[in-house]
Amino acid sequence: MSAAPTEPAHPAPSDFIREIVARDVAEKRYPKIVTRFPPEPNGYLHLGHAKAICINFGIALENQGQCNLRLDDTNPAKEEVAYVDAIVDDVKWLVAGWADHCLGFKAKGATPVAQMVNDRADYHIAAVSPGPGVTGAEPFFASHYFEQLYLYAVALIRKGQVYVCDLSAEETEDYRGAPDRPGRNSPFRDRSVDENLDLFARMKAGEFPDGARSLRAKIDMASPNMWLRDPLLYRIRHTAHHQTGDAWCIYPLYDYAHCLSDYLEGVTHSLCSLEFTDHRPLYDWILENLALPRPLPHQYEFSKLRPTYTLVSKRKLIQLVGDGTTKGWLQGWDDPRLPTLRGLRRRGVPASAVRRFAIGAGVTKFISTTEIAVFEHAVREELNQLAQRRMAVLRPLKLVLTNIAAGERLECSATNDPQSETPATRLIHLTREVFIETDDFAEVPPPKYFRLKPGGEVRLKYACIIRCDEAVKDAAGQISELRCTADLTTRAGGPNVERKVKGTLHWVSATECVEAEVRLYDRLFRVPEPDADGDFLQHVNPHSLEVVAAKLEPALGGATSGQYFQFERLGYFILDSKDATPAAPVFNRTITLRDTWAKAE
Repeated sequence: MSAAPTEPAHPAPSDFIREIVARDVAEKRYPKIVTRFPPEPNGYLHLGHAKAICINFGIALENQGQCNLRLDDTNPAKEEVAYVDAIVDDVKWLVAGWADHCLGFKAKGATPVAQMVNDRADYHIAAVSPGPGVTGAEPFFASHYFEQLYLYAVALIRKGQVYVCDLSAEETEDYRGAPDRPGRNSPFRDRSVDENLDLFARMKAGEFPDGARSLRAKIDMASPNMWLRDPLLYRIRHTAHHQTGDAWCIYPLYDYAHCLSDYLEGVTHSLCSLEFTDHRPLYDWILENLALPRPLPHQYEFSKLRPTYTLVSKRKLIQLVGDGTTKGWLQGWDDPRLPTLRGLRRRGVPASAVRRFAIGAGVTKFISTTEIAVFEHAVREELNQLAQRRMAVLRPLKLVLTNIAAGERLECSATNDPQSETPATRLIHLTREVFIETDDFAEVPPPKYFRLKPGGEVRLKYACIIRCDEAVKDAAGQISELRCTADLTTRAGGPNVERKVKGTLHWVSATECVEAEVRLYDRLFRVPEPDADGDFLQHVNPHSLEVVAAKLEPALGGATSGQYFQFERLGYFILDSKDATPAAPVFNRTITLRDTWAKAE
């Protein structure tokens, strides 16, 4: 595998969140800065999540702090272990070599210990073992706090701050009102503390069916903030959980579990995207009404990363991927055309390029879009430093060098890593028959055409200058091969090596090449905002994938997973991590060498 890129040291970014953190550090408000990344394991991480990861890990890194990976697994009906494993793997991949030592893990199997003192729950989280490679460590899970969260809810019942409600989901929504009119109090709002304690315990014991009862906060049904109109804290769901099995049949909602999980883990700065701005008063209400002894976390919001030509909605993309019962147009959630981190990884995008893009997008409170071309530029910049140079021909046209004998092999020295201060080289062989790109020959060339044409000359890169003498056609009138003469005096070390021609072509030996399937990926959508008109399916790019049978130089036959290559003049490629085998290599194009969409846009 190619070595990870060495990222230059840059001054820490400056933004409103970092200014807040810097102030808190200066005031010694917390013993250590702790952030968290809390995805729900009901889908795969995507490019938008990368911004949240980079902000949370970046701030922890800059302040010698810690960032906890916590799975917000409070809704078992939509969650799967496969998502848990994929999320952990993707986060480790993204922060490896950059901020992996800030990744907070806890000792495997360890859970917080609850102590009840004067009706106040005070919990102490298990010791944290940092680093993604720590033996016997695991990410944090909200489900590991279910017992503590339940006891906190009991404490709130005893304080008269919450109540058990018998309204159905439809009735609850009706009582909630609307932004332009206040809601109505539930008829169960004034239950006694003892009755609420009894009903909540019976809810936990599994006595009631799904939806029969819920636990709600008693705040203000006339509040202009809809999230403060007696929000639900617990619901009944007789569903097995991927972490806790059948131990629970009541599950906390995100807003309740989120703030308390932050507190239990010692999180200091809870960083969310802008849609959680209206949730912040509830976050604070829960923490403040429990009168907790340790410093409380605070929530701060920032704008999401919204790249053009991209959709990240699982609900929408599933129409392209398929739902397990129907076959989708794409090849699963790791399809290299998708903005999922798994898709980007399979396509060959380095983690350093994703970080470069996500960090460069900045931290603001303004909703905006970011040009996908900025991301593509970041990918090219990283791969230009990482990728070994090789030659491949995607659409082969045979070329016969008539003055080279059959079986003759002329050694040529090719450069592997031109970005290096001391570039390495490899040997390739010029033989009588070679392949060039079909597009590199024109029988009737347009003006200023510097590639091969009848009677014209070009240089075969690393080899010599050739002249086209004849174009041979088949019975259908299509060109089947070119017959050319090689000027061997223009080879390295030859007397005419300095002779100049305007065109230089890549090529591979026809007798020594490796055959491979090459997948040419492009943008998934044709327009910058695919869902602007509500019908993203009509904007799918029908040319987002082209598969060709290519001819590769022999060195590519030994490629291994994770190696980055630049196919000279063609783009950046990587061996497909899923479908490639030693006997049948498959390469994916990560990106072209230049932005081919600029003129189209």
